[in-house]
Amino acid sequence: MGLQFIRPDTKIDFVGFRYVAYCVSAALILLGLVSLVVKGGPRYGIDFAGGIIVQVKFEEKTDMTQVRGALEGLKLPGMVIQQIGAAEESEYLVRTSSSEITSEEVRSMIAQSLAKDLPQAKGEIRRLDMVGPKVGADLRSKALEAMYYAILLIAIYISGRFEQRWTAAGIMAGGLFVGISALQFLGLSTSWLIVAAMVITLGLCLWLNLTYALGAVLALIHDVIITVGAFSLMNKEFDLTVIAALLTIIGYSLNDTIVVLDRVRENWKTLRGNGMLGLLNNSINEVLSRTINTSLTTLLPVIALFLWGGPVLRSFSFALLVGVMVGTYSSIYIASSVLAEWWIKAPQKA
Repeated sequence: MGLQFIRPDTKIDFVGFRYVAYCVSAALILLGLVSLVVKGGPRYGIDFAGGIIVQVKFEEKTDMTQVRGALEGLKLPGMVIQQIGAAEESEYLVRTSSSEITSEEVRSMIAQSLAKDLPQAKGEIRRLDMVGPKVGADLRSKALEAMYYAILLIAIYISGRFEQRWTAAGIMAGGLFVGISALQFLGLSTSWLIVAAMVITLGLCLWLNLTYALGAVLALIHDVIITVGAFSLMNKEFDLTVIAALLTIIGYSLNDTIVVLDRVRENWKTLRGNGMLGLLNNSINEVLSRTINTSLTTLLPVIALFLWGGPVLRSFSFALLVGVMVGTYSSIYIASSVLAEWWIKAPQKA
């Protein structure tokens, strides 16, 4: 018997609290979306916006204030100075979004400023990377596509795995392909194509009565939107490591959701007579201990990574921290609540 923080006979009415959960989710999503609109979108890092990264190492101990004072006169657009490693190592990343000057000009400007204002520290440029704006735009497009295809494949898998309707899942994939091909012909941008694809996917799930897939996809979209909104609210940079974190969150949230949905499927024959809401509540309570244990054991290393992983991994660990908590919440409330609403309004389709 594994460690259990939750008693096996727990009877929490999770589905009964679904309207409270709707309000909480709506508030979090609205806050994030308002922040994104006000700020004109996510604060893209150099990976997506294009720019130059310079890594500087000092032989003598140098703090952030000294480095910032030496470089602030350069007036490089969007310049961000970030310490990497331990403080005593005196190593920094200098980022600028400038695309109007060459990387060699930036190298020369930084080297001259450091030699002039911090000669005793003996700063050395160890690395210089440049990402052009076109490359950044392409990376943004590919990142969006990666998240979309992850969610689409998940919808197809759950439709076949839990509802044994591989034909319907295939029809959904085919309908989506036709719809997106038509929109591409009209010349829509990648961002709008992804939004349209999500709407078409959800519409096809409704039309084909793929309730498990609908709940899982809505929960995943919910988790991604709240995590991106948290980045905007905290004014954190959005780069490729965050995309990796979002894909990890999608996988983690799906894992939790599958545990709940699988127990619903197992209890279908024996507990269906108790009513659909009773079936859902019993199923969630039965796997609650496992869900909490999994979340806690995942959160502990993520918290350690956030606190002591250094600034380079700070955005990645922050995304995981938010995503794991929101993913656990959505598996319990959002995915199951979608099933509850569907079965209440269309019991003949259950």
